[in-house]
Amino acid sequence: QIQDLTFLIKNYSLTELYLNNNELTDISGALKHLCSLQTLFLHNNELKKLDKTVKELKGMISLKTLNLFQNPLAYDPDYRLYVIYFLPSVQLLDRKLVTPRERETALHLCNPKRAWVMQSTAFGKRDTSLGTTVGSGRCTQPARRLIMPSVLKWFGNVQVMDLLCSFCRVPFEDPEDAVLVRAMTRSLMEFSSVDWNKVDTCQERWLKDKAEEPLEKLTVQFR
Repeated sequence: QIQDLTFLIKNYSLTELYLNNNELTDISGALKHLCSLQTLFLHNNELKKLDKTVKELKGMISLKTLNLFQNPLAYDPDYRLYVIYFLPSVQLLDRKLVTPRERETALHLCNPKRAWVMQSTAFGKRDTSLGTTVGSGRCTQPARRLIMPSVLKWFGNVQVMDLLCSFCRVPFEDPEDAVLVRAMTRSLMEFSSVDWNKVDTCQERWLKDKAEEPLEKLTVQFR
């Protein structure tokens, strides 16, 4: 029937803490000093505020095993993904292993901007999906994975810019597809160079009677 955790204030070196099956309603200010904690059981209590509870545990960089089930906060629809995102060191949550797919989904759900940057950078993992959230608040519902337009898959990187431009002129049935195409367009850089020694001056062009030959231009594209 423990309700108060002030008795833990001087226990800095704990690595395991079992507080399950008590009457805790708030742990704010009581556990954040336990930086060495690896296992924490808080299940079957009365913890109601998910954000405050997770905030208290953020400093536990060694925390591997965490139980929070059978608390009112566990009924939040985004509870598991929220905990996975803000407590990345946790490997076993509520007796269930955290999977790479759950971490990816949590990133798209709680930080879509960072997910988009990681997908669009040239040195990161390249992915054709784009995470979005619906509504407002801390985290809403998991983002739906977008599939890259099939025409881009057929042509690969050949004349991608022309294809994207043509897509931009065509209305999309799904607004998210338009967002993806726009993001792909922005992530493309093109550099062109010309040998100016082979370019005629104004006077040379006036003296010539024949039509000008097209310039030899080297173009390189980076994504």
